[in-house]
Amino acid sequence: MSKIAVEKIREFRAEAKFQRSSPQKAKLVLDTIKGMRVEQALNTVHFSTKRMGPVVEKALRSAIQNATYASQEQGLDIDVDNLYVRTAVANDGPRMKRIRPAPMGRAFHYQRRLTHIIVTVAEKKPATAVVAIMPEPEAITKTSTKPVAKKSAAKKAPAKKAPAKKTVAKKAATKKAATKKATK
Repeated sequence: MSKIAVEKIREFRAEAKFQRSSPQKAKLVLDTIKGMRVEQALNTVHFSTKRMGPVVEKALRSAIQNATYASQEQGLDIDVDNLYVRTAVANDGPRMKRIRPAPMGRAFHYQRRLTHIIVTVAEKKPATAVVAIMPEPEAITKTSTKPVAKKSAAKKAPAKKAPAKKTVAKKAATKKAATKKATK
């Protein structure tokens, strides 16, 4: 068996823990930037109208800084322009139990939710160029020109039947019977 060398994709992550918002609201912002290039994601989050926008932007900038720092320290060749948002996750943090006063001396219990935001960026490798070699035009004309049998005919779904139509004779017979009964 031959061994295939697989290049490991380097990921750089940043976490923003214990943020004062529910994970559901944070996911609305994070879902918009998943898979985007870093520059485009920063613009999207910066101009977002959601309250979690600045928090996600801060975590994204931190992940980018982690990538540049690691590239300098470890001597990696990482191009910041090729970074994209690989994952963006909002996990549920601990819940703070609170009590709200209610009428007639009662109390309503509610929970203040916290969120852990994790943003991961990775470098998108440029696609290797594949050169397709086209045969010469003379070679194309010299090939055999046998007709190719259609194989799709066997796989076709059966045709639907048209709805049955009433014949004119039946309609005429019912009209004659109706007129005979009416005359008697």
